Amino acid sequence: MTEVRDNLLYTESHEWVLKKDGVVRIGITDYAQEHLTDVVYVELPNVGDKFSKGDEIATVESVKSVSEIYAPVSGEVVEVNGKLDDEPELINNSPYDDGWLAEIRMDDESELEKLLTPSDYEKKLD
Repeated sequence: MTEVRDNLLYTESHEWVLKKDGVVRIGITDYAQEHLTDVVYVELPNVGDKFSKGDEIATVESVKSVSEIYAPVSGEVVEVNGKLDDEPELINNSPYDDGWLAEIRMDDESELEKLLTPSDYEKKLD
């Protein structure tokens, strides 16, 4: 069964967001990694890159497709998960913990109000 965590917010395009102190950590959901199957490569943004909500921020390549990952909020990248360079499969094995993609310092925290709650995201999956 697909895992949806109660402490996260979600996007329509299957990214998750964890907020802490004006910064959000983002990744792709369990549902998204299940549908991608085996992730073989991840192209991450650079620290210092700035994005607007909805911009393409990263690319995840699996054995069967390439998927764009979109910024759930506007802001500046302050950290990326360098482990994914050598271990892209962390996205499959641990999408919410070890397989996160990047952290963004938000320009406007009110953008979080437009994201899906865990229960709204679960309804979308049904």
